[in-house]
Amino acid sequence: MSALLEVRALRASYGASEVLSGVDFELAPAEFGTLLGRNGMGKTTTVRAILGLVRPHGGEVRFAGERIDGWSPDRVARGGIGWVPEGRQIFPNLTVRENLTAFSAGRAPRRWTLDRVLGLFPQLAQRLRHYGNQLSGGEQQMLAIGRALTTNPRLLILDEATEGLAPLVRAEIWRCLATLKAEGLALLVIDKYVHKLVTLADRHTILERGRTAWRGGSAALGADRGLWHRYLGV
Repeated sequence: MSALLEVRALRASYGASEVLSGVDFELAPAEFGTLLGRNGMGKTTTVRAILGLVRPHGGEVRFAGERIDGWSPDRVARGGIGWVPEGRQIFPNLTVRENLTAFSAGRAPRRWTLDRVLGLFPQLAQRLRHYGNQLSGGEQQMLAIGRALTTNPRLLILDEATEGLAPLVRAEIWRCLATLKAEGLALLVIDKYVHKLVTLADRHTILERGRTAWRGGSAALGADRGLWHRYLGV
């Protein structure tokens, strides 16, 4: 099966400081992949480079066979990549309904409608008239995921989607990701809960100082706790 997302020898900098110096991985259609590593190893910068928010100075990014490094963020989004950013970044002064419909206009085919998102997160159905800043942290995270889904992406990227959430809410996010995987949506997830990711994801990429240090499947990562201690601090 050909890759949906291909990242090859990716290099990127902030000013004179090189943050990525050789990131390589790929993701197949309908596959659940992760980017793992300690803080500051380049995970979020890799995502930002995929999304067009950081301009790489080496390597390439391909999506559905087309090279997209150098594309603007809005073109990347229209091309089929959805993003749930760290910190949620919902619109606090828009209602739940407005957050969920702001980016859905003109998108076809519309697999993820408002009703389907509310079916995935029934709690939001009871909060449609509430503003974003009136929601709990868990509800805001559900809203951020739902908003990304209404763009009807082929690939959904989630950066620290369970950060700071209570265990019960975190479990709800894991349930959501399992449902999305079962429906055939490709996922790329950054998260620190490795013990949970090895039960959900198909493949993993570990970054160390801006480079790919290890790539492999869940069975291999789950069996080698030395990798957890060496690269993840677990």
